[in-house]
Parts: sequence; structure tokens; C-alpha cells
Amino acid sequence: MARSSASSEDQEKDVKRFDIVEDISQTNASGEISEVAVVAEGEDRTTWFVWLLVLCTSISGLLFGYDTGVVSGALVTIGSDLGPAELSSGQKELITSSTTLGALLGGLVAGVLSDYLGRKPVLAMADVIFIGGAIGQAVCHTVWSMIGGRFLIGWGVGLASCVAPLYIQELSPTRQRGRMVVLNVAAITGGQVVAYGIDAAFENTHGGWRWMVGLGAVPAAVQFCFLFMLPESPRILIRRGDFEGAHAVLTKIYARATPEQVDLKAKVLAASVKQSIEIANTTTVLERWRLILSNGINRRALIVGCGLQAYQQLCGFNTLMYYSATLFKEIGFNQPTAVGLIVSGTNFIFTLLALKYIDIIGRRKIMIFSAPGMVVGLVLASIAFHYLTIKTGGNLVDGTSYPRSWSAIVLLAMIFYVASYATGLGNVPWQQGELFGLEVRGIGTSLATTMNWGANLLIGSTYLSLMNAITPAGAFGFYAGLCLLGWIFCLFCFPETAGLSLEEVRMVFKHGFGIEESERLRREKRAILMKDRTEKA
Repeated sequence: MARSSASSEDQEKDVKRFDIVEDISQTNASGEISEVAVVAEGEDRTTWFVWLLVLCTSISGLLFGYDTGVVSGALVTIGSDLGPAELSSGQKELITSSTTLGALLGGLVAGVLSDYLGRKPVLAMADVIFIGGAIGQAVCHTVWSMIGGRFLIGWGVGLASCVAPLYIQELSPTRQRGRMVVLNVAAITGGQVVAYGIDAAFENTHGGWRWMVGLGAVPAAVQFCFLFMLPESPRILIRRGDFEGAHAVLTKIYARATPEQVDLKAKVLAASVKQSIEIANTTTVLERWRLILSNGINRRALIVGCGLQAYQQLCGFNTLMYYSATLFKEIGFNQPTAVGLIVSGTNFIFTLLALKYIDIIGRRKIMIFSAPGMVVGLVLASIAFHYLTIKTGGNLVDGTSYPRSWSAIVLLAMIFYVASYATGLGNVPWQQGELFGLEVRGIGTSLATTMNWGANLLIGSTYLSLMNAITPAGAFGFYAGLCLLGWIFCLFCFPETAGLSLEEVRMVFKHGFGIEESERLRREKRAILMKDRTEKA
């Protein structure tokens, strides 16, 4: 009888919550979602369906990491295969930066394209581009054809880097959303590890670089087949009027919740999407682009999203991914690709650390705590380069025998820097989709991703020139200064979003950058969860 009474009380609570949702969908023109309405059992546990979905989608991350990381080993083994006896610094920069330029353009259109076609078709499009670009690189015989192949690959990277985390966010339980996106980032770093491993395996093989770049077609083909098994985002389904399809997907995502709670989730989502549809139906694409700049909530979200993505690239990390083998070769390591594998391995291991703690510690705290480590690592590298290159006038000269002790300190500084980066900055900016309301989410993620690749292009295309102009010590000191500025930006502008639903995050930016407001919402939500658990106990 006591069990029956408890069940009856639970049903009464759910009925009351349905009333709340009806009130939201009918009267709340501001779009504010009640924290009570978004609570469901099982949000802190992930079902096999979500794991399968995220693992399949994370192949996009693997491709992203592989195709950006593999060029490091390829550049030092191409030799005279593309015409010149040896690639010049300018040609290396062109080959590297062409991928980034393609990614910038792909990222610019990815979010908007996924709003119209859906998230799945854009991921499939990226796979086709990955396959074509990998084969194109593997068979090229000139520098310009290699640049063209890398540019094509860049389009695939841009599409995947924008849409894969967005798709994962929209299909993950609220309290697991952060770590699910980090799993995609772990796949990126894992792809870089695989790339360095493949580079090392084919380093001494004649024409081995063709295998390095060509093998990227394999995971792309695998994911393309898997995509037929994955559902579309429930938010896209609701926008298309397929409420039943969206409800079926939510039932699989929240498999441990009661049917009433799933209905509640679906209705709250429908209420939010309804507002987005109304905006979409009454505005043109150009007006929505203006809306993200003119509306204070959207504008602040865009500043945070773009600021974090710029920080991620301007810190100089990807110069290690692109040029680490070249750098370690110049400072005297006999197996530079294998040493680069140590760096990429560190990146992967500490990304797994973030995978465990990003939803527990929170996005903001993990950024505030990890960023100073990046500054320390870069400053130490700058000091080490200064003493390493004293006898060569501050510059690295290929073929020079440098002191092993200072070379080892450079490596240790890079490992410390990469560990700090992977714990925070390598992951958090890719949570960008949660910052925007659905009506501008595609545009917002496109702009933030474009900022990422724009900053990446700037850093990647100037790295070698910067090293020559202000010496390696000066270059790494410069990156340290940019890291410090990024940390200050996080202190004053980046609110906590862990534990808030995608619909709730939007309200954080209502009256400023919402650092205090986000904590208030999170405290209220924790109090509601505790109260529910106490009443059900």
C-alpha cells in the first residue's frame, strides 16, 4: 500500500509538471524554461543507445584529428616526390594552411547548412569529402595538387568540426552533455595519435607519405555506412513537425525515465522549438544573421563562443600538431616523428581526464584552473629555446648539434603545456552549441567554428615566419602572452553551463555574461533534484 501511495504521489507531481509545460508553451513569450520542467530520472546515466550514437559520430572527430595531424610526418618524408628537391618553408606553410582555409570555409557554412538539411546529411557530406581528399592527396605528384587535396580535406574538417559536437549535444542527456562532446574531442586527439603512429610506421618507407594521407579514407567510409543507423536530432525533427519521431528518440536517450517524464521532456522541447520556428518563419536568413548581432543574449553568447575558439588557436597549440616533427628534428632528436607521438599521446591521455571531470567540475572551473599551466609551459619553453640557441644567434639552424639537456627541457615544457591544454582549452570551446538558442544555433556555431579556423589559419601560416623573425624563444613567449589574455577573458566573460539544459543556457546571457546567474540557476536546479530525491526516498 505504501508503494502504491508513493506511485500515486509521483503521478500527481508529473500531472502538475505537465501543467507547468502547458503554461510555458502557451504563455511564456520570453522563452524562459522552468528548471522543474526539465528534470528527468536517469540524466546522470548514459544508455547504450547514446554511447553507440556518440561513438559513431566521434569518427568525425577521429578524421578531424587524423587529417590535421598526419601532415606533420608527411612534410618531413615527401622529399622530392612533389617536384622540388626539398619543400621550402613557404611550400610547407601553403600545404598546411590550405587545410585550415578549407576548414574555415566549411565551418562557415556547416551550421546553417545543417539547419536546413539536418545534422546527419552534413556529416555524410563531410565523409564523402574526406574520402575524395584522402585519395586525391595519395595520388598527387605536384605541390599544387597536394595543396588542392589538403584544401578539399579542409572542407570536410570544417563541416565535421562544427556539426559533430552540435549533433552530439542535441542527442545527449543534459547532465552528460559535456563529457559526450569531450568524447568527440578525445577522438580528435586519438586521431592525432593514430596519425603520428601511422607516420612513424611509414617514415622509412619509400613513398610512405602517400599511405599516411590516403588511409584517412578508411574511417570516413566506415562512418558513412554507420550514419544510416543513426537518428536525426530531435530538435530538427520537431522543427519539421515530426513530434512522434522526436519523442521516440527522446525515449531512447532517457531510457531510465518514466513515460510521463519523457513526455514532459518532449513537450518542453517542443515549446522551445516552437518559438524558434516562429522566429524562422517571420525572418529571412539575412535577418537571422543580424539577429545574432543585434540581440543582446545572442551577441553575448557569440562573444563567448568566438572568444573561446580564438583562444584555443591563438595559444599556438596547433603549430605543434602541424610542425612538431620539423621542430623536434631541428633541435636534435633522431626520431622526430616518434617524439611527436609522445606529445600527441599526452594530448590524448589528458583529454580522457577532461572526459571524466568536465561535467563534475564544470566548464568554467576547468578552464580557470588549467590555463595558467599553459602559460607556465610556454614560458619554460621560451627560456629553454633562448639558452638552446645562444650559439646560433637565437635561431634554429638545421643540422646544428644542440645541447641535449636544453632539448629535453623543451620537450618537457611542451608536454606540460599540452597536458594543461588538453585538460581545458582543448575541450571546452567545442561545447559552443550549448551557448545559442535553436533559432540561431546553426549560425552561431558556424561563426564560432569559423573563428577557430580563422585563428588557426593565422597561426599556422605565420608560425615558421614568426620563428625566423623573432626567434623561437620570442615566438613561444608571444604565445604565452596570448594565453594569459585568454585566461583573463575566461575570468570575466565565461559563465558555467554544466548541468543546465540547452534551453536554460540561453537565459544565462539575459543581463550580461551571466557568471553569477548561471551559478544561481545551477543551485536552484540542484535544490530541486535533492528535493525530488528526498520526497521519493
